[in-house]
Amino acid sequence: MKILQPPDWAPPRGYANGTMTEMQVGSRLLFVGGQIGWTGKCEFETDDFGLQVAQALRNVVAVLAAGDARPEHIVRMTWYVKDKAEYVGAYRAIGEHYRAIIGRHFPAMTAVEVADLVEPRAKVEIEVTAVVPPQA
Repeated sequence: MKILQPPDWAPPRGYANGTMTEMQVGSRLLFVGGQIGWTGKCEFETDDFGLQVAQALRNVVAVLAAGDARPEHIVRMTWYVKDKAEYVGAYRAIGEHYRAIIGRHFPAMTAVEVADLVEPRAKVEIEVTAVVPPQA
């Protein structure tokens, strides 16, 4: 994956403005549907925003693993948050959880505040697109 950064732009913090990947023969596209902050048994263990992000990211990694992919294969993430102020207030915790679970891999990202999510206790939903090379 190549990071796309216009030369006269300030560098983004924690994401890329754009990414590009060359598709090799045998590469696979992997799409992870929106993951929220509950466990694999569909149970919430917390209402803390940062901890729900951590669980949603663990869920993303679990789905990637089911497709023989890893976090470094992620090329795009979309985050849906119910409360922008809560999201911004949790930046530090989000960054810590992100680096612990995903690593220092920063794909193209979008974050959008939404009116609501389907699960009432969910505070964040994260969907991912990954490109998995043939050797992975």
